[in-house]
Amino acid sequence: MIDSNGHLIEIKNLTRTYRQGIVEVPALKGVDLTIDRGEFTALYGPSGSGKTTLLNLIGCLDRPDQGSIAIGGRRVEQLSRSAAATFRLNHIGFVFQAYNLIPVLTACENAEFILLLQGVPRQQRRAVVHPLLERVGLAGEMNRKPHELSGGQQQRVAVVRAIASNSRIVLADEPTANLDAETARELIRLMLELNEEQGVTFLFSTHDPTVLAHAHRLIEIRSGRINGERSRLTS
Repeated sequence: MIDSNGHLIEIKNLTRTYRQGIVEVPALKGVDLTIDRGEFTALYGPSGSGKTTLLNLIGCLDRPDQGSIAIGGRRVEQLSRSAAATFRLNHIGFVFQAYNLIPVLTACENAEFILLLQGVPRQQRRAVVHPLLERVGLAGEMNRKPHELSGGQQQRVAVVRAIASNSRIVLADEPTANLDAETARELIRLMLELNEEQGVTFLFSTHDPTVLAHAHRLIEIRSGRINGERSRLTS
């Protein structure tokens, strides 16, 4: 269980540079950021500004060149690959731009895959996943494989997989990409309910006005740096 009396996520001087051939491309340049428990926050900015890189680092999918990342007081950038994978499995839900569904599994099996890895019994997994798939309009698609689903349907499966795992943090990289406006609104409503009723912390990267309109805190990233932020009052 993630437990800390301070910030849920605390990032200091985070720097990440990638190499393209002989050229070094800086993705993040000394980012400082804190996220508190229960936030519903969106990162926004131009493509290539560093949003996805930041989510990947927080989600233990990549390592910074320098700087620190503490989640619940635990320094995750210092974890070994296996320890980082275990931490991510138990504490962080992730929605990827590319869906990352397993081709040989059905929509239902993909949605419950993290629960399977966590050792949750089959009947309990189905009890969690089925209502969520129904909620996002996939009641009739549960037994279809990814190649039998549209891009928008695959994205909805990926979102359900992330929120079904009982993670206290969900990182979502363009979660409404390829969705029609009504489905996007329904997904955001579902995430807001989890945020408000269960205290799940959401951190998005997005260009979608629907997500930005519902985020409680907006953080702008440009050229690998935080360029500013603003908060929206909530009832």
